[in-house]
Amino acid sequence: MNFAPGTPPAAAATDDHVLAAWLATVAGERLLEVRREGLEGRELKDAGDRAAHELLMGLIAEHRPADAVLSEEGKDDKARLTNSRVWIVDPLDGTREFSEVPRDDWAVHVALWQDGDLTAGAVALPAQGETFDTGRPPVVPPSTAARPRIAVSRSRPPEFVHALAKEIDAELVPMGSAGVKVISVARDLTDAYVHAGGQYEWDSAAPVAVARAAGLFTSRVDGSPLEYNQDDVYLPDLIVCRPELAEQIVEFVRRHGLD
Repeated sequence: MNFAPGTPPAAAATDDHVLAAWLATVAGERLLEVRREGLEGRELKDAGDRAAHELLMGLIAEHRPADAVLSEEGKDDKARLTNSRVWIVDPLDGTREFSEVPRDDWAVHVALWQDGDLTAGAVALPAQGETFDTGRPPVVPPSTAARPRIAVSRSRPPEFVHALAKEIDAELVPMGSAGVKVISVARDLTDAYVHAGGQYEWDSAAPVAVARAAGLFTSRVDGSPLEYNQDDVYLPDLIVCRPELAEQIVEFVRRHGLD
C-alpha cells in the first residue's frame, strides 16, 4: 500500500490495526527519502533515526493524542505506566543495515499496548516495499525446508543457538533487523528466531504482535510470557517460531541454559 503522510485511510480514525500499518509504512517511505539524500555512515544512521522518530511522534500525537508513546529514540516518559494505551515504536530497526545501501533487511516497528497486552502492530520493510500488520496478518505456509532454519544476528548470534541448531539439526540464517528476522518466520524464509543477546521492548513489540496474529509461537527463551510497557524496558530474549518447534526449543533452553 502507498500512503501519503498526513492522510491516513479513513478507517484509521477508529481502527488501530489500520493506523499502525499506515504509521509504519509512511515512516518507511520517509526513511527511503533520507537514504536518497547522499549521506553515509553515522550521518545517514542519525538522520534516519531522527526523521522517522519525529514523523511518528507527530503523527501519533495528531491521530491518537491521548495515547502515550515509548520510542527507542525518545525520552522515556514514565507517565506511560499509568496510561491504558501506549504505542511502542522503533523508528528504525536495523540502523546498521539501513546505512549499508542497498541492503533491505531493516524495518520500522509500530505496536500498540493496551490494558496489559499488545493489541495491534505493524512491521514495515520499506526497502522491500512491504508492510505486515495485525489487521491482515500474514498466512504462514507449511515449511518448505527439509531442515529447520533459525534466523540469527549477522554479527553476534548467541553461542547457545549453535548448540541448539546442532541438537535439532537446524541451519542458521544470518540477517539484520529483529523485525526482519521475526517476519522471516511468517514468510517461510526461516522457521524460528531465537535471541538472547539483549534487546528492548521496541525491538520486539511490533514483530511479536504480528507473529501472534499470524499464529506463531512467541515467548521468552524460558517459555515465560513476553511482557510489555514495563518500568524496565529491557527485554533481553525471545523465541518466535512455528508452533511445532516451540516445545523442542524451550526444552533445550531449560536443560542447557544460555551458555
